[in-house]
Amino acid sequence: MQTLINDTIVALATPSGVGAISVIRLSGEKSIEIVNQFFTSVKKNKSLLDQKTHTIHLGHITNKGKIIDEVLVSIFKNPNSYTGENVVEISCHGSVFIQQEILQLFLSNGCRMADNGEFTMRAFLNGKMDLSQAEAVADVIASNSEASHQMAIQQMRGGITNELKDLRGQLLDFAALIELELDFSGEDVEFADRTKFRELVTKITSVLKRLIDSFAFGNAMKNGIPVAIIGEPNVGKSTLLNALLNEEKAIVSDIAGTTRDAIEDEMIIDGVAFRFIDTAGIRETEDVVESIGIQKAYEKADKAQLVIFLVNAEKIHNNSSDIIEEISQIKDRFEHKRLLLIANKIDNLSETALEQIKTTLPQALLLSAKQKIGVDSLKSELTSLVNTGALSNNETIVTNSRHFEALNNALESIQSVDNGIELGISSDLFAIDIRECLRHLGNITGEYDVDKDILGHIFSNFCIGK
Repeated sequence: MQTLINDTIVALATPSGVGAISVIRLSGEKSIEIVNQFFTSVKKNKSLLDQKTHTIHLGHITNKGKIIDEVLVSIFKNPNSYTGENVVEISCHGSVFIQQEILQLFLSNGCRMADNGEFTMRAFLNGKMDLSQAEAVADVIASNSEASHQMAIQQMRGGITNELKDLRGQLLDFAALIELELDFSGEDVEFADRTKFRELVTKITSVLKRLIDSFAFGNAMKNGIPVAIIGEPNVGKSTLLNALLNEEKAIVSDIAGTTRDAIEDEMIIDGVAFRFIDTAGIRETEDVVESIGIQKAYEKADKAQLVIFLVNAEKIHNNSSDIIEEISQIKDRFEHKRLLLIANKIDNLSETALEQIKTTLPQALLLSAKQKIGVDSLKSELTSLVNTGALSNNETIVTNSRHFEALNNALESIQSVDNGIELGISSDLFAIDIRECLRHLGNITGEYDVDKDILGHIFSNFCIGK
């Protein structure tokens, strides 16, 4: 990433290709001046340089007297702009030819092409947002469900920053007192009240653990909650996947063991993204390829947050003791997972048989994937199993792996401080851990110097124009 902060950058801010309109964005000290050279207002003798910030102007972009397009030009003057610099946004018609003509005009007259995420990077460097908020911009753009969008918006509004700001400030105050003690080490004085300091350390530890624990949920909500569908061969796993997705995603056959590898697809239910994984049927087999598929089925289920265990309703009716034993084994294997038991193929059973199943396995959801009976109830059950209370309460949920790593490092440092206080070690020893904790917390928001390579990696994942 070039990141020359004094350059004027330009990029297409809307997706490339033909559309009704396109937006071309410029940022930099000379952006208004550059656009003004090629802008002719519908009102004669109107200069963009004389206009107020946050105003829109109708006119034409021209080159050597030739009109390229009729446009709307929006002006945002520093520091009251997205990047904190002078910003101009040109709304033109969505022709690829027009886009390229305008871009080339500016690139030939003092602009350079923006790097990925450079507009947002400048916003960070100019203090318009902290680093965690800047990263949330990319999450907002990439959000594909109501839940992921809500988490990204909460983060962009400073969720984790607000969560840590006060605690970090208090820790800084104590760090200053500890450093002061070091200056008077020969006089054996304590400026920092150890009892109050211990209380702060305990509070920080609690907050860090809560944020760290939220990552598993947040990451799943962001990328789609993985749901493994497991069961014996020919129990209807692929049919269920197709019924949930409402398309023929998986091959369905009466031949047992049709699915040899995991098949995945995603859908959104009530604003939450679920990633369903159809796995190979679980059974004893000497087929090498099928055995590999079964092993993969267990691996997928181990990694999933929810496991759907599908059983044949007819087998429950005919041999309930064996099924109960089988269910018990699955529960033991996935004791730390949320397990949803489904009795499939109920369309083949009488009302009497169904009542027996309800009595034998009251926790089972009755369903016919083939006839799509009970599929809506399954969807409701899935959303009820996902704890979205944190979202509803606008709690801070960590979704960024960089933040997760920094929080773990900060927790390790603050626990070392706590141990140091407990053991009564000298201030100069645990003062190092305090500084380390502050550094890790500061890395989340960018308050400490962040390595340029890290910044380059973060913003390279953005689209050009943002």
